[in-house]
Amino acid sequence: MKIIIDVMSGDNAPDEIIKGVFIAHSESNHEFIIVGNTDVINESAQKQGLDLNIGGLEIVHASDVIKMDEDPLSVKSRRDSSIHVALKLLKEGKGDALVSAGNTGALYTGAVLIVSRIPGFRKAGIATILPFDVPVMLLDSGANIVVTDENLEQFALMGSIYMCKVMGIKNPRVGLLNNGTEKNKGSQILQDAYVRLEENKNINFVGNIECKVLPFNTCDILITDGFSGNIVLKLTEGFGSFFMQKLKTVFKKNPITKVSAAIVKPGLKQFKKDFDASEYGGAPLLGIAKPVIKAHGSSDAKAIKNAIRAAAVYAETNVIKEISALSETVMKQPHCDSDS
Repeated sequence: MKIIIDVMSGDNAPDEIIKGVFIAHSESNHEFIIVGNTDVINESAQKQGLDLNIGGLEIVHASDVIKMDEDPLSVKSRRDSSIHVALKLLKEGKGDALVSAGNTGALYTGAVLIVSRIPGFRKAGIATILPFDVPVMLLDSGANIVVTDENLEQFALMGSIYMCKVMGIKNPRVGLLNNGTEKNKGSQILQDAYVRLEENKNINFVGNIECKVLPFNTCDILITDGFSGNIVLKLTEGFGSFFMQKLKTVFKKNPITKVSAAIVKPGLKQFKKDFDASEYGGAPLLGIAKPVIKAHGSSDAKAIKNAIRAAAVYAETNVIKEISALSETVMKQPHCDSDS
């Protein structure tokens, strides 16, 4: 397996990205193509004491970087940006999957324009795993502000295949984000999507889901538009940090609580880990014709290593091949039975 990594994009690029690649290299048999400014990569590696001459590592030069706050559409014209070069390598078959922690809009736009969508699927979506006790895939979590009921149905189909093949969940439960559980709740698009999801025998639809019950094992996949999904994602991330801060305040209150903190410290570490979405790696862009993984913009080396692992698993499990096999004649057929 050969993984392409954009090492120039993200809040902690290039140092943490390069470090993450080296960790992944030491823990796997994969080969790697790192894309970015050669001089900057060499300087970063030298500073960290990393040997770029190890086997299975190739550097492809890209002189430009699309910053996190720049126009996503600039990926079309800035052909020497690290995101554009990495996506072109993926399109040309130089690697099996791609990882970037960069500008989400630029990565999504570039993936659609350069790599292209899977035929028959009108939109791709960002599929983020929410780190609850029972993990939930949130799709879309930021790519598409406006969606149709058909888009939401296709998100459910793609998400079901991914959760079955990659996460090992047989017959994953699909919920539709809404402000109430009744069938007639929400906008006309949501009501129409409800009907589509309910009638499609290829989807294990469990109805509308309100945010307040999302952490309590109500569904395996939550379908929504990218605007609402991103709000859910950011709120979940914020609450994770909020809970940890409140717990620290409680345990630092007096000598007795400090002793209690020492006793429960292992449990607190696990609690923090359970709320860390980076444990699941990055988010796949479902609907793109080749595996593209969006790592969090603030990813550290550990998160990049996990994103690389997620990219390799995504490619190895042939999820895209299964999604591509869907057509108007097979949309109603089971995609993942208990024997698969």
